Amino acid sequence: MVFYIPEIDLSKPESKYLIVKACEEFGFFKVISHGIPMELISKLESEANDFFSLSLFDKQKAAGGLPTPFGYGNKNIGQCGDSGWVEYLLLTTKLDSDSHNFLSVFGEEFRGALNDYMSQVKRLGCEIMELMAEGLGIEQKNVFSKLLMDEQSDSVFRLNHYPPCPDHNEVDDDNLIGFGEHTDPQIISVLRSNNTSGLQISLTEGTWISIPPDHTSFFINVGDSLQVMTNGRFKSVKHRVLSNRLKPRLSMIYFGGPPLNEKIAPLPSLMDGEQKSLYKEFTWFEYKKSAFNSRLADHRLVLFQSSIVAS
Repeated sequence: MVFYIPEIDLSKPESKYLIVKACEEFGFFKVISHGIPMELISKLESEANDFFSLSLFDKQKAAGGLPTPFGYGNKNIGQCGDSGWVEYLLLTTKLDSDSHNFLSVFGEEFRGALNDYMSQVKRLGCEIMELMAEGLGIEQKNVFSKLLMDEQSDSVFRLNHYPPCPDHNEVDDDNLIGFGEHTDPQIISVLRSNNTSGLQISLTEGTWISIPPDHTSFFINVGDSLQVMTNGRFKSVKHRVLSNRLKPRLSMIYFGGPPLNEKIAPLPSLMDGEQKSLYKEFTWFEYKKSAFNSRLADHRLVLFQSSIVAS
């Protein structure tokens, strides 16, 4: 199957309409002319590679430990039995948070690179969401972006490192899972990776499409919360990562989330006449808790569908 990834040039005036079209059709697109300096991206990539090249003993000094999910993790994903050929760092976007008592392991250079990068991808995420609002004809341009700009925004940042798997073919032919299939529960995800392949998206159940890597661009995922806020008009994209037999893959993902007490429901401005809500109203805390207690591949939004869908 031939799939052409929607590539959107943010410097073009028509970008807001192309973003809406991509979100409706795929829930996924690539952005260029994003304005983030390559040297800033490369700096964090270099610092991350240095960290992941440490011994396991040294990396585990950055493990957060229960009950916090933050810090270093290796193979185990979440608390419900999912695993993959991956090691990672999971951080909140507030690096002075109490959740990050392990940050002294990183050093000033790494912390500085993280702060600089997260500031830039947050700006990019907000810019894209304001273009979304314009493309949808919503008068309040910041209806989505204000949730990320809020001081209580529950956004997180993840560095995923997929080491080469020399025994790849002996393990499971060409499908050793680095990170299992899932949708992102937040509003929007801003992803950048090195030039190693592995990312796949699913457009129809059971059909996977490989996304060619592009280390100079960013990939955008619609999250579950944005699907709800648009009453299903935008699609939360299911995706996964396969391991590579020869080359490591490093991905850096900003997950833009709302404040914990934010109520998530379809926007009235997007509801036509007698159109009914496909979802029950819920807070981000409620949905986050449900997602945290589910398996990666679970269809999490099913639990929050309204009675008109359930019937």
